[in-house]
Amino acid sequence: MHDMTGRIAGITLAAIAAGGAALPARAEIVREALAYSVDGTRFEGVVTRDDAVASRGLVMIVHDWDGLTEYERERAAMLAAEGYTAVALDLYGVEADPQGMEDYRRLSGALLADRAVLRARLDAAMAAADGLPGAGAGQVLIGYCFGGSAALEAARAGAGLDGFGIFHGGLGLPEGQDYAQVSGPVMLWHGSADPVSGPEELAALLIGLREAGVAHDARIYGNVRHAFTVPGSRDYDAAADADSWQGLLGFLDATL
Repeated sequence: MHDMTGRIAGITLAAIAAGGAALPARAEIVREALAYSVDGTRFEGVVTRDDAVASRGLVMIVHDWDGLTEYERERAAMLAAEGYTAVALDLYGVEADPQGMEDYRRLSGALLADRAVLRARLDAAMAAADGLPGAGAGQVLIGYCFGGSAALEAARAGAGLDGFGIFHGGLGLPEGQDYAQVSGPVMLWHGSADPVSGPEELAALLIGLREAGVAHDARIYGNVRHAFTVPGSRDYDAAADADSWQGLLGFLDATL
């Protein structure tokens, strides 16, 4: 990755989710790199925030299976425009440079197959973000697709955060795990026709959270498939994308 420090010129996803709304006129949205390492592997996330306002809290974003891309950077910019310090985390490392489906499957599959490594990388990323502006006001971890699976992993591992937001994530429960250590409410946005995690896995997750006494809620979109928040994907659903974004803002407002 290259140096990310600098001003943001525009936010495509923000226009999609907010009907073309522009950034506040006085916003001073800035980006900067967040470096950390695990067992000799270097990682670099992206911090995005509005320098002109006091941060409302810290929102960390775990990327999709294709790695940290402009998609996560734009989501972070949308959150910064709402007054949050947003951090797009990197779980693959600066040398990974995934270039296609084979790389995406290999990199995400390796982490899902070795939960200890996945947890170590999540821990390092969250620790690096812990001292950022807004962290003291509260911290929430969200994720899209693979990132949703990773955010659930952090929740089950007992990450001491204030909440977890899961967008069309993999919802299966790994063998030997449970929800007893989840520290904050879990909110899910999911399509009923998602082929990655269908209604059975969704129901099992909701039952597991309920039995563990974890506050939770879910917004289910009928006949919507997997990557419904990703513009240009075959599964994109503009209505579900916009609704889930507003739902996230409500969740953050109630949680932080």
